[in-house]
Amino acid sequence: MALRIDYTHPLRGYDADVRLSVAQGETLALVGPSGAGKTTTLRVVAGLLRPQRGVVEVDTETWLDTERGIDRPAERRQVGYLFQEYALFPHLDVAANVRFGAPRGAPIDGLLDRFRIGSLGRARVRELSGGERQRVALARALARRPATLLLDEPLSALDAHTKATVRGELHELLHELALPTIVVTHDFDDAAALADRIGVIVDGRVVQEGTVAELVAQPRDAFVASLTGASLLPGTARSGPDGLTEVVLDDGESAWSTDSATGRVGVAVHPWEVALGRERMNDSAVNHLEGVISSIVPVGNRVRVRVGDVVAEISTASQSRLGLREGDTVVASFKATAARLVPLE
Repeated sequence: MALRIDYTHPLRGYDADVRLSVAQGETLALVGPSGAGKTTTLRVVAGLLRPQRGVVEVDTETWLDTERGIDRPAERRQVGYLFQEYALFPHLDVAANVRFGAPRGAPIDGLLDRFRIGSLGRARVRELSGGERQRVALARALARRPATLLLDEPLSALDAHTKATVRGELHELLHELALPTIVVTHDFDDAAALADRIGVIVDGRVVQEGTVAELVAQPRDAFVASLTGASLLPGTARSGPDGLTEVVLDDGESAWSTDSATGRVGVAVHPWEVALGRERMNDSAVNHLEGVISSIVPVGNRVRVRVGDVVAEISTASQSRLGLREGDTVVASFKATAARLVPLE
């Protein structure tokens, strides 16, 4: 079973024009800024919004075809929808919330047990933790026996500690369900953890699709590069020696890349590609940019160090060995092969 979406619809300031397909058992994450059209896409699939023009097909069934006058109502579409903030009914207990999504008379005990909320059947929503509320909302969505699953910011309502645990559980669940699934999120880390494929949507258009590795290795524009966590250094590219491209950065420094480009570009480099040192080293990293450390942020057993406009991610042992402190002047180094060039308009 596969899901196919093709629609256009006027939104505030632009027209959304989205074409997507999701295979059986595949999870697609839609990532982009607020107002880009992510939730609009979910609403079109679910039948909560009739687009100006559109087609929604699930396997051999057509749920929407505006040209042929087909528009199956929301209640007759086999959609499991996890709303942002979960949209549970506060006046109902857990069991009644889950039962609301199920066909009349269908048993729900199996779902309650599956999500480890069987003991919470009589609890009210206000008595639940964030992780428990998410499990109740997921159980209600699956009670409909959906043909496709739609998740709108499924982790945004969770605190950082709970989020790490629930993200792993949700990844396992989506793999087990093997449904065509769309996850909407603004967080690239969530998308990378949950999805097989990511679609970056900006102003109602999918500007790039691919796996996490593909988006990191070959970002199509500055927004995608920034979304994947890269530092972006603006400058002007020109052909250099030995097949390299020289980019004269806006601050007057030069950076080198194996990518070919001319004109205005951004040099995109990810934190794990950047090494730090007290002096310029004579090594294979042809890019050496000197700057002042403006911040040092611990991330697990590593630290993220901002040097000018570049962020490096190094081990705590390296930080200790170098004795790095905010305000120190250091050299950020990275190879030409690690410097991706993206066009700047």
